Amino acid sequence: MLTDAQINELKNQLEEMKDEAYKELNNHDGYRNTEGYPNNSVGELSSVDNHPGDLGTEKFEREKDYTLNEHAKEQIQEIEAALGRIEKGTYGYSEKSGKPIPYERLQAMPTARYLVEEEKE
Repeated sequence: MLTDAQINELKNQLEEMKDEAYKELNNHDGYRNTEGYPNNSVGELSSVDNHPGDLGTEKFEREKDYTLNEHAKEQIQEIEAALGRIEKGTYGYSEKSGKPIPYERLQAMPTARYLVEEEKE
């Protein structure tokens, strides 16, 4: 069972993780080029208009940003769920078996919902 000090430490860790996730989310809200191309996020790579290299780079950057954005959103959801469990008093207990999750696991992964051995089931 976790002590109040351990829960407060983990809650602070979760809050820091949440701040970082929101920063990541804001960093990946669209690929921006700082080269001064207002109408095109990647600029022209050649003198040929609509060069395939330009289009491929644009597509890659948009897909990368989308993926990183989705990852940050998922991370925020997990953190919010963990903070909710702290408020309900169910934090630190497996959602599967109800057994206490070791403090060391929670330190390494504060959003953990299960015991390590239950993750594989």
